[in-house]
Amino acid sequence: MPPAVYLLALAVFAQGTSEFMLSGIAPDIAGDLGVSMASTGALTSAFAIGMVIGAPLMATLSLRWPRRRALLAFLTVFMAVHVVGAVTDSFAVLLATRVVGALANAGFLAVGMATATSLVRPDAKGRAISVLISGVTLACIAGVPAGAVLGHVWSWRAAFWAVALVCVPVVIAILRSVPTSAPVDEPRNADAAASARAEAPSARRELRELRRPRLLVTLALAALVNAATFGTFAFLAPVMTDVAGLGEGAVPVVLALFGIGSFVGVTLSGRMADTRPMRLLVPGGAALLVGWVLFALTASSLTVALFLVFVQGALSFAVGATLITLSVYEAPGAPTLGGAYATAAMNVGAALGPGVAGAAIGAGLGYRAPLWSSAALVASAVVLAGAARVVGRSRAAARTTGAAAPTP
Repeated sequence: MPPAVYLLALAVFAQGTSEFMLSGIAPDIAGDLGVSMASTGALTSAFAIGMVIGAPLMATLSLRWPRRRALLAFLTVFMAVHVVGAVTDSFAVLLATRVVGALANAGFLAVGMATATSLVRPDAKGRAISVLISGVTLACIAGVPAGAVLGHVWSWRAAFWAVALVCVPVVIAILRSVPTSAPVDEPRNADAAASARAEAPSARRELRELRRPRLLVTLALAALVNAATFGTFAFLAPVMTDVAGLGEGAVPVVLALFGIGSFVGVTLSGRMADTRPMRLLVPGGAALLVGWVLFALTASSLTVALFLVFVQGALSFAVGATLITLSVYEAPGAPTLGGAYATAAMNVGAALGPGVAGAAIGAGLGYRAPLWSSAALVASAVVLAGAARVVGRSRAAARTTGAAAPTP
């Protein structure tokens, strides 16, 4: 695996830490800036919305940039808004930095995914994507707890400074490691110019990939599985304290346990997504559904709950990362925007899942509700996959019958 892929994963680690660290420092932000806890929730929502909108928008805007320039631009903006966030005394300014930071994060992840998959063999895209996504899982293991510790020892501003500082070596590494080639090389003759125009990145041509039914189904499945993952992750602390009876001081350990499981899952996906994806998706998807149901039924048992935190973290990211890899393979005509589609699908899920789980809790269903919500979301994915398979087989049979029909 080229070193540049691991360097991109380091940036994803910083960005994942930024996305999730507010869960540990929100009370400090509320007290320092004089706003309610409900208001601080807007910081998380703004980031999620910015990620969903930003992935296709930023990738499209940077379509004809050299990838190194695009990565540096997005990462520099991401760093800058965290510096502004660390020094501001205005909640409105902090909210604005979260939106801009999310747009930059989404653009970086979309271009980074395209860059990582272009640096490896055509049959090793899954490994490259798994390395990149491992940055998110490592953020859950180390980045988010570290941000919470910094926030409690010094202030929430220290966590913002830390995210910005982690990006500095990545900027230097991108300058030295990512190829400088532009998307379109200078043509040497008329035939080469025509060929270059045909191969040049085109938003219209790459957007046409969204007409592919298999790509749309794969993206929808990825969004549903990711929604199930983050629906429970967003409320994992009250699930473990109020239902399983865990002490509040041990919550960071549980979050880290989930992160360790997710890292194991991403690693497994990297080994299988390129060559044997269905051997992971079919049994993994079924086990994921059973696991969420079992978790919901047995959440009051601390030992079982801790075991399932690890298992569901592993299964969720193994299945989710494999679906992301398949979506990239299903978009061969969108080498740049394919990463944006995958990024958008992940973040649609990250926004949808907590919303569904939060609505269930708000309806008075208790803190087991996120677990049942995750089970329902995965069940929806299973039904969708089954329906798509039946429709695909019917269409294939119809084409075969039509081709075999005798000519009058």
